[in-house]
Amino acid sequence: MPEYVLSFDQGTTSSRAILFDSSGAIADVAQKEFTQIFPQPGWVEHDPMEIWATQLGVAAEVISRKGISIKNIHTIGITNQRETTIVWDRVSGEPVYNAIVWQDRRTADYCDQLKNDGLAKMIGEKTGLVIDAYFSATKLKWILDNIPGARAKASAGQLAFGTVDTWLLWRLTQGQVHVTDMSNASRTMLFNLTTLDWDDDLLKLFDIPRNVLPFVKSSSEVYGITQRVLAPSSVPIAGIAGDQQAALFGQQCIEPGMVKNTYGTGCFMLMNTGDKPIFSTNNLLTTVAWKLGNKVEYALEGSVFIAGAVVQWLRDGLGIIRSSADVEKLAREVVSAEGVFVVPAFAGLGAPHWNQHARGTIVGLTRGSTRSHIARAALNSIAFQTHDVLRAMEADAGIPIRELRVDGGATANDLLMQFQSDILNVHVVRPRITETTALGAAFLAGLATGFWTSTTDLAKQWQREKEFTPEMEEQERDTLLKGWSKAVHAAKAWTDV
Repeated sequence: MPEYVLSFDQGTTSSRAILFDSSGAIADVAQKEFTQIFPQPGWVEHDPMEIWATQLGVAAEVISRKGISIKNIHTIGITNQRETTIVWDRVSGEPVYNAIVWQDRRTADYCDQLKNDGLAKMIGEKTGLVIDAYFSATKLKWILDNIPGARAKASAGQLAFGTVDTWLLWRLTQGQVHVTDMSNASRTMLFNLTTLDWDDDLLKLFDIPRNVLPFVKSSSEVYGITQRVLAPSSVPIAGIAGDQQAALFGQQCIEPGMVKNTYGTGCFMLMNTGDKPIFSTNNLLTTVAWKLGNKVEYALEGSVFIAGAVVQWLRDGLGIIRSSADVEKLAREVVSAEGVFVVPAFAGLGAPHWNQHARGTIVGLTRGSTRSHIARAALNSIAFQTHDVLRAMEADAGIPIRELRVDGGATANDLLMQFQSDILNVHVVRPRITETTALGAAFLAGLATGFWTSTTDLAKQWQREKEFTPEMEEQERDTLLKGWSKAVHAAKAWTDV
């Protein structure tokens, strides 16, 4: 009887389920988008019950369509949009409020207050993070402070907090398991990278009772078994990693100095730094990559908030394309953006700028500018933002990066990948399987249950599909980067008082 690993790939705009066979190949995929909720400018929410329903639905769909049963599923791995914050009642299982998404900026002013109070150094040394509304701690505090009765219930031990991995695991086990893994815990701004535990000083600062927090475990172990949610038969849930750490593992960047970039809703570059954290002096984040057995490995990370989402904006906001796949054809109608720059700071600017008040701008427009120029400039913005992160990462690690492994939906766009190679002046490598986020979760789960025997076996499964090499002249590259720098300055200046 064939066996598969089932990955839950719970992303920012859709829930997906992917079946992997023993060779790491995709056997089947199912996907379902869910509602994006924008109650106020800068606020972004999801319905936790819709997240659960769509994730469970695609899991059932992929099993049914493949013509197998739950008994063919060896184990389940979970990878998830990180930092998104959910609080629910332990007895009823009902969320007390919508999930507050990682893109949400409602706590930006509070974060400014923390910085003004001189807390950036302390928080950075403990967590490896910068103070920003991006992370979970201020979102959790907001829910406890603003939802009637929430703080009293939390103090009484009646509420549970989790990032999306924890929420899914809790639902899969019918409330028996309240756990997160170390990679997700390290994104909350509550987790101490030295003690590898929740930090009492930070819990006091944010006024968060410890009893709402999940237990922190490794990224590859059996956390629990499904409780009659997919079928009467039970399946072990044995791998968890935040989406970007999962992609790093799926890309088999398991040696220090190896780098991957994931092009999703946002854009996230991670470098494996080995068993010791490197604390950034260039506004990057230090994070746990994963914990395997007793060994913790770390990564440097640069986060770009808007990457693929800029293409969605061209589709849904401006209406200049009918589907995301149309953007490459439209952009190819012109040979360049001809001086047009799009800075998609719709949710502020991430690394290495970390300006949460910057807003999106289009600069360099002339009477001859067309929708094709805007489309090309929008694609270019993804590569430019990645450039800024890579240069900061090289400076922190002291290692010149010669190869960038890429994954995510936008890597199918050859125009973008070639421009990425040109503007970085490095080789860009696209693997045969670009669903590396889900693959990483599958690998972690399969290692815990013996579906795969070692990371050596996994490394043999990674294969190149295409490599892009730099073709741009240095003078043209310099001119473009100077223009991008001026455009970013304009995006920051827009909100200066």
